[in-house]
Amino acid sequence: MAPRNLINLESVSLAYGTRHVLDGVSIGVADGDRIGVVGRNGGGKSTLLRVLAGTETVDSGRVTHTGGLRVARLGQDDDLDPDATVGYSVVGDAATHEWASDPRIRDVMTHLLPGVSMDARVGPLSGGERRRVALARILVGDADLLLLDEPTNHLDVEGIDWLANHLATAGRSLILVTHDRWLLDTVCRSTWEVVDGTVHAYDGGYSAYVLARAERARIAANEEANRQNLLRKELAWLQRGPRARTSKPKFRVAAANALIENEPPPRDRYELAQMATTRLGKSVLDVEDVTVEIGGRKLLDDVTWRLGPGDRVGLVGVNGSGKTTVLRLLDGSLAPSDGRVAVGRTVVAAHLAQEVSYVDPSRRVLQAVEEVSQEIRLGRGDTMTAGQMLERFGFAGQRQWTPVGDLSGGERRRLQMLRLLMGEPNVLLLDEPTNDLDVETLTVLEDVLDGWPGTLVVVSHDRWFLERVTDGICALLGDGKLVQLPGGVEQYLQLRREAGEQAPAQSARTRTGDTRAARKEIARIERELSKLERREEGLHEQLADHATDHEKVQELDATLRTIRDERAALESKWLELADEVG
Repeated sequence: MAPRNLINLESVSLAYGTRHVLDGVSIGVADGDRIGVVGRNGGGKSTLLRVLAGTETVDSGRVTHTGGLRVARLGQDDDLDPDATVGYSVVGDAATHEWASDPRIRDVMTHLLPGVSMDARVGPLSGGERRRVALARILVGDADLLLLDEPTNHLDVEGIDWLANHLATAGRSLILVTHDRWLLDTVCRSTWEVVDGTVHAYDGGYSAYVLARAERARIAANEEANRQNLLRKELAWLQRGPRARTSKPKFRVAAANALIENEPPPRDRYELAQMATTRLGKSVLDVEDVTVEIGGRKLLDDVTWRLGPGDRVGLVGVNGSGKTTVLRLLDGSLAPSDGRVAVGRTVVAAHLAQEVSYVDPSRRVLQAVEEVSQEIRLGRGDTMTAGQMLERFGFAGQRQWTPVGDLSGGERRRLQMLRLLMGEPNVLLLDEPTNDLDVETLTVLEDVLDGWPGTLVVVSHDRWFLERVTDGICALLGDGKLVQLPGGVEQYLQLRREAGEQAPAQSARTRTGDTRAARKEIARIERELSKLERREEGLHEQLADHATDHEKVQELDATLRTIRDERAALESKWLELADEVG
C-alpha cells in the first residue's frame, strides 16, 4: 500500500514585491518521508516551510493538508513565552513524575537541556538555550510531521550526533532545512533543492543529490567545465573520503566512479606543505607548557602543541572547554597564565571570530573587499581579482555594489571570510566558519581552502566541513588537556559516550558528601552570570550607538570577548556543581 499523502502543493506561487520566491511549485509530502532542503540563503527554503505549515498565505495555487494532520514547525525565531518556565514550555502542565517516566522525553531533556533547570524562566535564558528549549518542545510533542529550520544552530558536535540518531529512528515524517551536510546525509531519504522559485526533488540524501547534480552538469557542460565543477570535486572526496567516516555514501558506486575517473584528489598535501614551508619556514606556532586560567578555572593545563607549515587541524571539545580561547591564544590576543606561545618570524595570522567584524555600513561590497586587496594569489599560482572572488562567494553583478549595511547576516559572514582571505594570511584561525553559510557557499569555501598553502586551525560543530578541509582532529575534553585523535570526530564522540557512561557512578559517590557548599556556590555563580548578562546587554547597546566609531567598536568588542570568556567558564563550573548536587 502506498503511503498516504500528508501535504500537497499544487501550482503554488508566492512573490515578495517583484521577486518570485515560489513560482508554480507542485510537490507533495508522504507519510514516512524524511526530506532535506538545500539552496542558497534567501532562496526560499524557510518560506517553503511556512507554506507547508500553512502559516504563509500563497498568491496562487493550492496547499492541502490531509485530515487531522498535526504539524510542528521550528522556525529560526522562537515563539516561547518569556514568563513561562522551561518545564511548562516543553511539556506543558505534565507533572515531573509523568514526563520523567517517559524514556523518549527523558532522552530529549538529557541531551538538549543539560544543566537547564525546569523551573527557570524562559526570558533570562541565552539565545542558544531558548533555541534548544524550542527544539525540545517539538521533539517531545506528538506531531505527525516535523518542519525543522536549521535545528543544529547552537548545538555542538555531540548534540548534532544525538539529533541525527533521534530523527533517523523516531519514525516520524520530517522536512529539514540545514547547511549541515553530515546531518542531511545521515537522516534524509530524499532531497529538495530550492532554486530560482522552483523545487527540484532528488532521491536519497545529500550524497545522492551531489551525484545527481554532477551527472546533470556532465550532460549540460563541456568536458573541461565538468572537470572544474565543484560538485564533482566534492563527489570525489565523498568516494575517497577519510576512513573515519562511519558509513559509505548511499549512491551508485559505478556511476560515481565514472564521473570522477579523471578527477584529481581535492588537494595535493605534499605540494601544499612545500608551498607552506616556503611561505612560513619550519617554525609556525609552538605552544609550550601553556596554562590558561579564566575565572578560577584551568581551561588549559600545561599543554604543549606544535603547529607546523601546512598543518590543517580541526579542534573539537565540550562546551566551555576553551576552543575559542585556544584560537585567541594562537592569535596573540590572549596571554597564557603560564608557559609561552612562540610565533614564527614570517607568520601572518588571520582570525575569523564568531562575531561578524565591523565594516563601514555605507561602503559598497566591492569597495569593502578592494580596500583589503584588489587581487589575491591562489595556492597554485593563479590570481583572481576582488570582483571575481566576490562572484565565487555569491555576490554577482549589481550585488557587488550593495551597501554593506543592507546585507543579510549570511552575506555579511561571507564578506567577512572573503576579506580575511584577500589579506593572504599564511595562518588561518577559523571559529565556526560555517555559521550562516548555505551549502553552495560552503563548497566554494572548501574549494578555496583546498588550494590555500598555509597552516589552518578550525573550530566547528560542522562534522562534514571538519572532515573535508582538515587532515587531523584534536580535542579538548574538559580536563585542561589537548589530545590528538587519529580516529577523528568519531573517536571524539566515542570518548564522550564512554565518559557519559562513567558519570552516573561518579555522581553517586559525590552525592554521599555534604552538598551545602556546592549549593551556595551555585547561587553565587547564578548571581555573577546575571551581572555578566546585564553587562553584555549594555555593551551591545553601546556597540549599536557607536557603530561608526571604529576605535570605540574595537574597544567594546574586546571587552565583550572577555565577558563571554568569563561567562563560559562560570557556566561550565555551574554544570559541574549541578551534577554534584543532583
